[in-house]
Amino acid sequence: MPRLKTKPDKNNPEWTARDFKRARPAHELPAEILKAFPRTRGSQAAPKKVPVSIRLSPEVVEHFRAGGQGWQSRIDEALKKVVARAK
Repeated sequence: MPRLKTKPDKNNPEWTARDFKRARPAHELPAEILKAFPRTRGSQAAPKKVPVSIRLSPEVVEHFRAGGQGWQSRIDEALKKVVARAK
């Protein structure tokens, strides 16, 4: 996928080699700063999904991937419709 051409952000410039050299791991930051960034995700807005591995035909994968990002969610929605019709 080609990179999007964007204008440089003056408020958030790209790091230089000097910036990377001065950088330190997060665990070395003072405790009062670390408290502002808790390491939890929080509760999920939607019910948890079950991770599975499934083999699909190339035609199905190509069809849903052609729609761009969110193709796995679209497969999930299509399967939910099949389940609802079967009830």
